[in-house]
Amino acid sequence: MEGEGLKVAEAARRLSIPEGSLKNWLSASRAGKLQEVGQAQKPLTESEFELARLRKELAEVKQERDLLKKSAAYFARESR
Repeated sequence: MEGEGLKVAEAARRLSIPEGSLKNWLSASRAGKLQEVGQAQKPLTESEFELARLRKELAEVKQERDLLKKSAAYFARESR
């Protein structure tokens, strides 16, 4: 990711994953051990995958809501 100009922290935020996990994956990839890391975990079930997707969506919706609240408060103060 860094070779493409994207910092690890920003990439992790965009992917909605912990920065530490991404750093571990990058280190494993650079050491040629990425397959070993991936095989250590069992694949997600369909319900686990859906739960992860919904959690990500909920986090995005909460961010949007908070931004809208702040924007509404800002413009309410400006219109006085």
